[in-house]
Amino acid sequence: MNIYEKRPVLERGRFLLRPVKNEDCSDLLNVYSDRNALPFFNSDNCDGDNFYYPSKERMAEALVFWEQSYQNGWFTRLSIVDKPVACVIGTVELCLRVSEDAFNNMGILRIDVRSDYEKEGLLYDIIALTAPRIPELLNCDGVLTKAPVYAVERIKALLKAGFTKSEHLLIGKTGYAYDGYWTR
Repeated sequence: MNIYEKRPVLERGRFLLRPVKNEDCSDLLNVYSDRNALPFFNSDNCDGDNFYYPSKERMAEALVFWEQSYQNGWFTRLSIVDKPVACVIGTVELCLRVSEDAFNNMGILRIDVRSDYEKEGLLYDIIALTAPRIPELLNCDGVLTKAPVYAVERIKALLKAGFTKSEHLLIGKTGYAYDGYWTR
């Protein structure tokens, strides 16, 4: 499967991951305007965007950019739907890393959720739903994701899902070196 020919829909247990829709704007505004969630978003190598969108207009602009990015083959975003409450509680971003560093040909998994979902069990369910499929979806060698040292719940979920802390730094397009990466 090539995610740029057909976006995946993944489902397991409580969560459904499906392509982001414009109708998700209000739910996603609750995610990306959540200041308590902001420190957990991975904005490394994102040209200064920190993913804080405090207005519906700014969130709508981000949705347009995400769609353009998908059309250009840069990345895809999937909405995370919590099925029991029928609400979008975050997104995952998937893309292939092409680089000169230790993470060349790795699939990047970014997980952005509301702060009330930044819990080991919930994050594990999302990671377990996505990570095993990434090598197939992106035709890559493994999975790469970020969890800073203070992301205690996320780190526990990553360990449970078979990730290990990388000793390598991710070298950004400007040469800046980012740490806090985990691989599987």
